[in-house]
Amino acid sequence: MTIVCFVSGSGTNYQKIVERNSEHDYLVFTNRPDCGGVVIARENDHEVIVLSHIPYLKEARKKYGAGNVPRNCLERVQYEQEIALLIESKLGKQPDLICLAGFDQWNTDWMIDRYYPRILNVHPGDTTKDYIGLHWIPSAMAILAGDMAIRSTLFVADRSKDKGPVLVQSKPLDIKQALTELESKGDKGLLSGLQQITGFAVSRNIKTYEAFKEQAGEELSVMMERVCSGLQGVLKVKGDWEIYPFAVHDLISRGRVAVSGKTVYIDGKEMPPYGYRLG
Repeated sequence: MTIVCFVSGSGTNYQKIVERNSEHDYLVFTNRPDCGGVVIARENDHEVIVLSHIPYLKEARKKYGAGNVPRNCLERVQYEQEIALLIESKLGKQPDLICLAGFDQWNTDWMIDRYYPRILNVHPGDTTKDYIGLHWIPSAMAILAGDMAIRSTLFVADRSKDKGPVLVQSKPLDIKQALTELESKGDKGLLSGLQQITGFAVSRNIKTYEAFKEQAGEELSVMMERVCSGLQGVLKVKGDWEIYPFAVHDLISRGRVAVSGKTVYIDGKEMPPYGYRLG
């Protein structure tokens, strides 16, 4: 296959995909030429295409305000059209698969419509439960909902935010067990912090992250971030790094996956909403 990996940060998801099978034709796109993913790409002798988003969004940020640029604004669409032109000109065709591997820009509806269902993305939470949001927030949502474990989700990107038809979910990561493991490595106070958080949530009948933000003080909010950042780090290793290579090489490249509309089939069998679970 011809696989294009979009990277903006460390590039570890991209690296894990390549480590599983380096024989495919890889191309790396980045909006941040100094990121770790570019370093890895050059070590792998994979060609890198660079196009910064900043010139495209400069005027949009003035118009809408920093952090408020709409997902489908004209400037974002123009940026993605240029990305597509660069990639397809280099390949001489459309890619077989696009793996968003820590890419920090939204995909517009234009990009989704052009490549659907060939764009994959991974998320550190169970998207079927609407545990979405940046970084560690999905773990916080799971804790406040009373979940005992968390999962990573690999999905086919569609027009929705941080969601799409689920292809694979990771094995469940036991929250207390993961925190115990982190404490054994020196990150003390996480289990007692979890107990403080859950005790506070129960006493106030808090079940959502929005309600927690409104009612929790600074100290408890800091503890929530610390606990969930730790969980996210473990889930990345035991979740993201497992399901991304599995989906690309064990499922897609072997012709085992089909997508019809929003329905995912593996080996001809219609998948449930949570897709193929590794455990």
